[in-house]
Amino acid sequence: QVQLVESGGGLVQAGGSLRLSCAASGIIFSINRMGWYRQASGKQRELVADITTGGSTNYADSVKGRFTISRDNAKNTVYLQMNSLEPEDTAIYYCNVEYRTVRLTTLDAWGQGTLVTVSP
Repeated sequence: QVQLVESGGGLVQAGGSLRLSCAASGIIFSINRMGWYRQASGKQRELVADITTGGSTNYADSVKGRFTISRDNAKNTVYLQMNSLEPEDTAIYYCNVEYRTVRLTTLDAWGQGTLVTVSP
């Protein structure tokens, strides 16, 4: 079983920055894709960004040029640096990790979510 612990959310003014972190722990053979999703009030959960083991990244159009995803494979941790934040970025942000167990089964896990609030 894998546990994900997120940190870094909070309240920030428009134009400000925040950095989210998500650390994975447990019995893991390997971690494949790591990503961040968000869900604003009354809206569906959407992909913000993800990153492969090799470092290839993918971003939602709405965050391109403002957000940067990165990972530290030695620490099983993924980060999301968010700059030039806008009120529209207000949401609960969830970490998602695709991993392989020691039995080589591919599963995915979700973090508990961290709230990001951007004031005008």
